[in-house]
Amino acid sequence: MRAAGPMRNHLCMDLDPGGGAGHGTAAIVEWSGPMLAAAADEAMRIYAIAMNYPEYTGAQRAVTARRHTTNDGFAARAAFGPDGTLVGFGYGYTTKPGQWWHDLVRRALTKQADPRWLHDAFELSEIHVLPDWQGHGIGRRLIVSLAAAIPHSTILLSTPDADTRAFRLYHHLGFVDLARNYLFPGDTRPFAVLGLRLPMAAAEGNRAVGQTPSGKDS
Repeated sequence: MRAAGPMRNHLCMDLDPGGGAGHGTAAIVEWSGPMLAAAADEAMRIYAIAMNYPEYTGAQRAVTARRHTTNDGFAARAAFGPDGTLVGFGYGYTTKPGQWWHDLVRRALTKQADPRWLHDAFELSEIHVLPDWQGHGIGRRLIVSLAAAIPHSTILLSTPDADTRAFRLYHHLGFVDLARNYLFPGDTRPFAVLGLRLPMAAAEGNRAVGQTPSGKDS
């Protein structure tokens, strides 16, 4: 079971809708489960830095991330700088009943949100970019690359419920609000649960709270 509270990641304020240069172009690369497992310590160091968590939380999270690599529907992407340094990553898997996040989110969905959002859904569990590389569109590219490759009907995520660059990016990409102001066990910050219908191109007009995965009001 994943840890609750600060050690349990919800997608955070480390993404940026902008593009730009400055560091050169980061390459987005597909990662298999074994590849993420091998690089979990390095990836979760980025997690701890991006989330502004104590360094030890990265090591703890790496144990969970390795376990996630065997989940059904696992998919991951990594972003590498021109010198081959890992500068960002994102991963997720099929969300199912019995999983910690799935069961909490199922109870959190607003009455207006159709429960079918959780059917055939991909949980975007982690996505982080090193602070020095934020603002160059890497977070956007990681999400778009994952969305184009997975066979699921929807992507779901949770993120701090605040006016952050990440929140604005998710809405710009077509994510809609499924729950707001939700308190996950062990964390005092309110979170929002967001959903995106796939394929991503079909999501541009899907802005209203609680639309069904088919795009119709529930």
